[in-house]
Amino acid sequence: MEMTSSAEKEAEYHSSDFDWEELREEIEKLPSLAYHLSPHVSASTSDSSLVEADSWRRFHRRHSTARFFKERRYLLKEFPELLSCHDSVKVLEVGCGNGSTVLPILRARESVVVYACDCSEEILEKAKEIVVTAKSITPKNRFVPFILDFNNNEFPGWLFCTSCQSSSTSANNASSDNRHANEACVKLSQKVTDYAHENETPINSLFLEGNRCCVGGVDFITLIFTLSAVPFCNMPSVIQKCSSVLKPGGLILFRDYGVYDMTMLRFAPVQKVGFREYMRSDGTLSYFFSLDVTRELFCAAGLIELELEYCCVRSVNRRNGKEMRRVWVHGKFQKSIV
Repeated sequence: MEMTSSAEKEAEYHSSDFDWEELREEIEKLPSLAYHLSPHVSASTSDSSLVEADSWRRFHRRHSTARFFKERRYLLKEFPELLSCHDSVKVLEVGCGNGSTVLPILRARESVVVYACDCSEEILEKAKEIVVTAKSITPKNRFVPFILDFNNNEFPGWLFCTSCQSSSTSANNASSDNRHANEACVKLSQKVTDYAHENETPINSLFLEGNRCCVGGVDFITLIFTLSAVPFCNMPSVIQKCSSVLKPGGLILFRDYGVYDMTMLRFAPVQKVGFREYMRSDGTLSYFFSLDVTRELFCAAGLIELELEYCCVRSVNRRNGKEMRRVWVHGKFQKSIV
């Protein structure tokens, strides 16, 4: 049966066209690419003080159109949990950009609420515009964008306050502990009200029921081509922050650049700022993950590995006819219920 062009675009991100080990062996035999394999011995420039959010703000200013960030239609095939989840599910999209990941999630189920953060106020406005004008989506109270440089800041308490985090893992708290927790929740509820007024955000868009202190954590966190933009030394803290607002049993859905992806091999030696870590001319970073490093990062945060594999896709550049071998890392990690 002949596939439609739309179906082909969805399927090409879900297939395995070549063996990663064969690609590795081929690359490691080429002397011209040896610098990608060697440890980085000079002083690392992979530091959050040098790689500021301003670089990404400028990036989004240049690439704010839907043409640059196309809707990720393959997402629901890679992560079907988003379709089979229970009612009133909450999703946090970290580094949402113009909403290319948000759109298919909002289309999937009417009961899904997506909280989406980015460091660029301009791109958040663009994301809201795209979501509001998108077909088959009713965005009212279902799309809550908020500005946050997650590399250097904690997630806001209204996502999952400390008191509710504690109660979610300790169902048999003493009554005195519950009293103190309730008092803390009331105080946070007032802070959230102030936050909403200051940011002109409707209270109902933050809370599904009344004046709750927080949304009670999220069921899913999507990290789609986001973590690679964070300095490697900051990745453990970013993953830990994500885990802190995830409900027990919740999932982090991960997809990012893999080792020996064609874009990695295009970087020049002078752009190397760490092992498998590079800086583009615009100041933004790009890291390329191996399965071992990915596993170590997420498991160190106390998460349980459910799926982890390379996704290897062969495509052809329409302009010059050259073959492109893309490598991505696909992973699913769960927060312990205990």
